Amino acid sequence: MSLVNTEFIKESLNNNVRSDGRKLEDYRDIEIETGIIPQANGSARVRLGNTEVIAGVKFSVGKPYPDTANQGMFMVNGELSPISNPNYRSGPPSPESIELSRVVDRAIRESKTVNFEDLCIEEGEAAWMLSVDIYPTNADGNLFDAGVIAALLAIKNAKFPEYDAESGKVAHETRTKNGVKLQNVPVMVTIAKVGDKLLIDPTFEEESIMEARLNIATIDNGNICAMQKGGVTPVTNEELKNAVKLATSKGKELRKLINKY
Repeated sequence: MSLVNTEFIKESLNNNVRSDGRKLEDYRDIEIETGIIPQANGSARVRLGNTEVIAGVKFSVGKPYPDTANQGMFMVNGELSPISNPNYRSGPPSPESIELSRVVDRAIRESKTVNFEDLCIEEGEAAWMLSVDIYPTNADGNLFDAGVIAALLAIKNAKFPEYDAESGKVAHETRTKNGVKLQNVPVMVTIAKVGDKLLIDPTFEEESIMEARLNIATIDNGNICAMQKGGVTPVTNEELKNAVKLATSKGKELRKLINKY
């Protein structure tokens, strides 16, 4: 990004206004669609301003892990391709894609929104593997919040395929009416630090100049279920307190939107 753009963004933030006209604590417009991929067991598309993320769910059956013999398996995979942003490269998973996968995984896993015991078919022998693939089609910042919403709604939209216990085969072409029961609604709020300002839902340009990043996920009662810090600059105790307050209040707004789907 050019020096002129950088200075313009910083000057706008000093006046508590962002380059796109938003206030520091405002999200971009959010649009949601579910059931957009017929071949997937569940899917969702989330548009957050110019950022667009698609999530797909696939069910398969495998043997449970020995230390969780009565539970199913869960995995999140995020893929960042140059189609979504020219700054990304094809090839092995980048640190950014690995972080996206882990942060979304942690928010859903630690919220206990999915009871993994419900995914067990036969203890120690067979269980459902719930896999979520996240594909940004346009990466204009804040893939974390969009990724959590898309993943959660794809799981909510998903239906189990038919499973024959005797043969151990899954009939993916045949869907049942049964889905995954969700107990909590985890939402993530990403907060960027630029100078002494904290701003919610950073764009790609804002991310390129931010000094630190906080990803804070909360559940229905407002409790924090996951947190991640990015960037090399530390945040003060006061900044952390303010970030938590923002995440809690904005989390309520996001949750109302998500509960409509």
